[in-house]
Amino acid sequence: MALFSSKTWGDWVDEYALAHQHPINRLCHRYGIPMIVISLFVAVLAIFFSFLWLAAIALFISGWVLQFVGHYYEGKLPEFFRDPRFLIVGLRWWLKHR
Repeated sequence: MALFSSKTWGDWVDEYALAHQHPINRLCHRYGIPMIVISLFVAVLAIFFSFLWLAAIALFISGWVLQFVGHYYEGKLPEFFRDPRFLIVGLRWWLKHR
C-alpha cells in the first residue's frame, strides 16, 4: 500500500504512465521533473545564500512549463488535477524511466 490507498507504488506508477504516452510529453517530463525537484533543494540553499533565489525560481518555473507543454502534446490534463498524490508519483515514475 502506498500514499494512504490500497494501491501499490507499482499501481500508482502504471496509472501515471498511462497519461504519459506521447514521446514529447515523456521528453518534457524527463527534464521538467528533475528541474522542479532541484529547484526545491536550491530554494533551501537560498535561505542561506540569497543569490540562489533567482536560480530556484527559474528552475521551478521552467520545469513546470515543460510539464504543461508535454501535456499539451499528450492532449490530457496533468494527473495531479485529478489527484494531488500524483505530484509524488511523478517523481517515482521519473526514477523508473530516466
